[in-house]
Order: sequence, then C-alpha cells, then structure tokens
Amino acid sequence: MQAASQTQTEVDSKDRFFQYFRHEVTALQEQMERLNSIATGGGERNDAVDHCLAGIDRLSHEVKDASSYIPAYDQRTYSEAIKALSEKLQNIRQNFNPPKKFAFKTRKNAPAISISDAAELAASQRLRAPIITSDTSNADPSFAPTPLDRLSPGKRKEQEAALSLQNGTAIVSDGIDDTNGGVRRPSFSAATSININNHNAIDIIAPASASHATSSGTVTNLISCVVDLSAPTSVSPFSALYLKNIISSTIVTGSVAGATHITDIANTKLYVTTRQFRMHGAKNVDVYLHCASRPIIEDCEGVRFAPLPEELVTDEVRKVENRWDQIDDFKWLKAEQSPNWSILPEGERTAPAKET
Repeated sequence: MQAASQTQTEVDSKDRFFQYFRHEVTALQEQMERLNSIATGGGERNDAVDHCLAGIDRLSHEVKDASSYIPAYDQRTYSEAIKALSEKLQNIRQNFNPPKKFAFKTRKNAPAISISDAAELAASQRLRAPIITSDTSNADPSFAPTPLDRLSPGKRKEQEAALSLQNGTAIVSDGIDDTNGGVRRPSFSAATSININNHNAIDIIAPASASHATSSGTVTNLISCVVDLSAPTSVSPFSALYLKNIISSTIVTGSVAGATHITDIANTKLYVTTRQFRMHGAKNVDVYLHCASRPIIEDCEGVRFAPLPEELVTDEVRKVENRWDQIDDFKWLKAEQSPNWSILPEGERTAPAKET
C-alpha cells in the first residue's frame, strides 16, 4: 500500500513538472518574440535578454533537480527543448540591428518549439546549438545600475544624469531632489518606453499622454516610493513590464497585455493587471491582482494575494476571468498548500491612495 502511494506521488510530481515546463517554454518563447520591439536605450533590451538567458539557465537546472522522479527519456526531451530555446534566442540576438530612420527590415523568426517537436527534432539530429548560460559579461552595463542605497547622493545624481541622455528611453529626472520628497509627473514626451530607475522617497505619476511610450516598461532600484503607471496604460497597455530591486514601495502597474516580471522586491504593495504574472525572490509583499492566467511565484516568502480593488478594474478587464488566487509555486511541488503565499484577509486590504 505504501509502495502504491509512493508511485502515485511520483506520477503526480512528474505531471506537475510537465505542466510547469510547458508553461515555462511558452513564456520564454513569447518573451523572445518581443525582444526586437523593445527599445535599446537605457539597456532595456539587454535587461529583457538577460531575463531570457536566466530563464533558460534556470529551466536547465530545474530539469537536473527533478531527475530523481523524471524518466530518462523525458529528461532527454526536456533537454532538447531547452537546446531549441537557446538556439532560438541566439538567432534572435544575431539579427539585432541598430535602428535606422525611415527603414524597416523584415526578419523571419525562429520557429516555436513544443516539447513534442523537440523530441522529433532530437531524433533527426537537427538540434545542435550549444546551451546558452546566464553569462551576461558582454551585455551593456547600463541595464543593471548600481542600487540606489549603494550610491552617495552626488553619485546617484551623476548616474541619473548619464542615464537620462540615453536615446529612446525616458529616465525620470526633472530636477526635484529626491531627499526633499515630492511628486513627479514626467511627460515622457520623447520616449519610446518608460524606464524609472534609482529613486528614494518620492511619488512618480505617469500621465495619460505617455501612452505612446508603453512598448515596454522597467521600474528598478526604488526605496520608499510610489509609482502609478495606470493612466497611460488605460489608453495603450504595456506589452511587458519589469519590476526589480524595490523596497518598501507601492507600485500601480496599470494594464499589461503580456507578462509582468517581478524580481527581488520586499515590503511592498503591488496593484497589477496583467495577462501573465511571474515573481521571483519576493519577501513580505502584498499583491492585488487581476491575472488572466495562473500566477507563478518562485523563491518567495510571505507573499499575500488579493483581487484587484474594484475601482482599478476597467470594463475591458472585467470581461476576463481573474485567476488571482490560483497560484503556482514552482519551488513547492507538493500537493499541500505552499507556505510561501497566502490570501490577504479582507480586513487588511487597502486601495492605493490617489494623488491630487
């Protein structure tokens, strides 16, 4: 009886890993297909490539970690799918070209690879690309600036001034000294994407007129800030949004048509409307969420979920099923409830404060 129970557990674990792997492959392919549409200014494209590289590397390690309950044949199939992803990303990177005025180049994308396709291609010896690791030594260093709390006020201003000169990306730098607090309402008039970096104890509100700059968004290195991106996304949703290195802040993302990637945040409130939600390395975070697919967390602790407050739900969003509480914790493959997340009690739920 005990042996039968153990066998069933192994089958369940294998099936859960298959569902997880398939979801990861699909998400990575979607990220890669958007790379060419992401602006190069401010290192945003390098940041997005780094996310893809890290995702492939992480997936490769997770296949190895699951080898105790995954049959050898399945392991080979997963490895070939990872190889195919690496080849696809390598081909896309080789096709990157500097932007040219009044010139458009059509590029043929590498084909999408399913798990079954990978097995067939492996059998015919058509997959020969090396696995790409998460080495980003050749990447533009501007995509990962020194965290705010490690910079002196003078150095922080120098870094912000330098970043604000990079073409195609709006860096919030309007002359207000962070140390004095205040509310910034940047216009993003010359931007093709929204990039908010390195701030302490200020509020940043993006206006509706910035809707032309929502091809992608990046919010990084914040301490004790409030960022509201909802106004421009009510006109044109983000195609993808990246949040990273945020402490003790409140972020209202507005609408994200693709994936919202959240990495290394703590003691923060998030108000998110998105098609896909992926969170890594979060601690003590409250997430108010409207998500069209099952949210994914990994290496998280003390994350609490609640539905998006009604005043933030638009008529268009209301048409989409909200899976805010159907969380997949990919570091907890057991059948029992993950201890890393919980439902935020109704009595503790709050809506974001409105600036006047």
